[in-house]
Amino acid sequence: MTNRLFALAAVLAAALPAQAQSTGDLLFTAFNADEDGFAVVTLVDLPVGTKVWFSDNEWDGVSAFNGGESYSSWTTTAPVGAGTVVRFSATDSATLLAASTGSYVREAVAGNTNYGFSQTEDTLYAYLGTSATTPSTFLAAISSSTYGSAAGGSLAGTGLSVGTGAVQLAFGSDFAQYTGPRSGLGAYADYKTLVSNIANWQDLGDGSYAATVPDTTAFTVSAVPEPGSVALMLAGMATLGFIAVRRKR
Repeated sequence: MTNRLFALAAVLAAALPAQAQSTGDLLFTAFNADEDGFAVVTLVDLPVGTKVWFSDNEWDGVSAFNGGESYSSWTTTAPVGAGTVVRFSATDSATLLAASTGSYVREAVAGNTNYGFSQTEDTLYAYLGTSATTPSTFLAAISSSTYGSAAGGSLAGTGLSVGTGAVQLAFGSDFAQYTGPRSGLGAYADYKTLVSNIANWQDLGDGSYAATVPDTTAFTVSAVPEPGSVALMLAGMATLGFIAVRRKR
């Protein structure tokens, strides 16, 4: 009886929201080289103070970015729930750049003041790290260039690959966004493969899309117990287990 209760408690505990960030927990859902903006979805709950770095400098595949372009960072100022889509706009403007939630700022790194995206080809990385130039975990990447080329940056050493955290757009694309399912799956992690698959994207290629606004509809999953309900259930089961053991004795 007691062993069964503990096993059930473990299953319910697993239903509680994850908070650790790892490769693919945050993914790009839109890219706009004309508006110099992009959007991401977080597939895990992000507590206050979570900091994510972004750079369109090319990763060298070993230990560093090549430099010469830009770095920025986004910090959550309130809890951000799994499934939330965050839009970042006007990254080329010191006064207009913004995020739909949280604090989004440019990072002052010497020699890296070329803000905004190239309309010819560019690659954008999202990562965790101790500073803008020292990534510890790559979360996602999106490219309108070619991964592995001098201008496209590398995926080596990032833990990402095309279709797994990294999205490969048409060469020189100015606007693209994810248009696949955003509801109906049983877990947020189940969206990872869908969002990384270019077959689930609308890629408009070269054009004039400065005024195009990306879809920021949140992702949802099938109903699961609320964290508070799970906690109450766990507490109740622990009490029942204690009573069962006392009666057995």
